[in-house]
Amino acid sequence: VQLQASGGGSVQAGGSLRVSCSASGINIQTYVMAWFRQGPGKEREFVAAITWGAGKFIYYSDSVKGRFTISRDNAQNTAYLQMNNLNAEDTAVYRCAASDGANYYNVKESGYYNYWGQGTQVTVSS
Repeated sequence: VQLQASGGGSVQAGGSLRVSCSASGINIQTYVMAWFRQGPGKEREFVAAITWGAGKFIYYSDSVKGRFTISRDNAQNTAYLQMNNLNAEDTAVYRCAASDGANYYNVKESGYYNYWGQGTQVTVSS
């Protein structure tokens, strides 16, 4: 199983980036897909998650709500995170993750995710 994150880079405050997570070895149609990040000197934190199935639910951390959008393309076996109005506090390594067991009560907890990507660096300069 491999989750390949890409699309990070450097941007000025107020700018936008889209990061992608391409999966192989699993079919993301039956997985919760999420993004976590870890900034310099900070602990890993939940960013966003999207569940699967007809009753699709989306969750965001308060710090990104209204600025970030998570989505998934099951046909491409890829998840995305569109990040708008970036600020310096968003500087971090962003990692995607997949879970076959996360639910409403634990979707923000990293321990419930089976597979992790290697991460992509996002740097926002002010």
